[in-house]
Amino acid sequence: MGEEPYYVDNISKYIENNVLSEEEKGFNQMVLYGRDVTIEDVVGQAKRYPMMSEYQVVIVKEAQDLARTIEKLVDYAENPQPSTILVLNYKYKTIDKRKKLYKTLKKSGVVFESKKLYDNQIGDWISRVLSGQNYTIAPKASQMLAEFLGTDLSKISNELDKLKIILPKGTQITPEHIELNIGISKDYNNFELQKAVGARDFLKANQIIKYFGENPKDNPMVVTVSLLFSFFSKVLHLHGLNDKSPRSVSTALKINPYFANEYIATSRNYPMRKVSGIIATLREFDVKSKGVGSNAVKQGDLLKEMIVRIMN
Repeated sequence: MGEEPYYVDNISKYIENNVLSEEEKGFNQMVLYGRDVTIEDVVGQAKRYPMMSEYQVVIVKEAQDLARTIEKLVDYAENPQPSTILVLNYKYKTIDKRKKLYKTLKKSGVVFESKKLYDNQIGDWISRVLSGQNYTIAPKASQMLAEFLGTDLSKISNELDKLKIILPKGTQITPEHIELNIGISKDYNNFELQKAVGARDFLKANQIIKYFGENPKDNPMVVTVSLLFSFFSKVLHLHGLNDKSPRSVSTALKINPYFANEYIATSRNYPMRKVSGIIATLREFDVKSKGVGSNAVKQGDLLKEMIVRIMN
């Protein structure tokens, strides 16, 4: 169960593909959908005995559609059929942990909660997944994927699978690989804009926002504002730290150590009072980027005004 469907789907798929042999699946594997069945239907299937197999597997996909009656499963959970592996995919939400079913399932089975990852955890997740498959990834390439695809692990996994088809094992995935095979520009993206703004590189920042203005669908302003807000919020936090060494900064800000020096350099370029003003400016442009009070203004012009106010 949980907000992140990636692990819910993957664990279920693994059980579906690996517990029974192909010969056993015909009589002993059943896939049900929550919207099409009742709890009584599920229990009825779970109480059957396997045919010419040690186990039968019953998988209930989209079990969250049974939310109103899910507690009726308590009686079965208290005395489950030992030869049945019953899998409930309860996606995007969790069953009520205060009620009897959750407590009973914890005793008689396994409850896995798949929590949504935060933005700052995605880069490490990408590195771990690739490491387990004998690939590595450059920090900038990981950041590009995280920025472009957000926290949707299924989307990220699909893009990584495409790269693994093309690249041999042992390869380090670079920004060039990302640009060539996924279509994310390695030079004109929010990560590079953040870097240019932090370094007070006016020329580079203007080149990037010009590109964004010419390609607004691929570079929505609301995303740019959100990422810059997160960046400068961390810089403000950094100003309050007593220990500003790279290791301490990466731990306190929960960022990849590779990027710690960038944040430290930005804090030198922007004093605390200035950073507080930038955050207020970003709040203002967050509203404008959503069309409030700026309906007639082009995204490129809004971006230009915002960057000028931040960097001056």
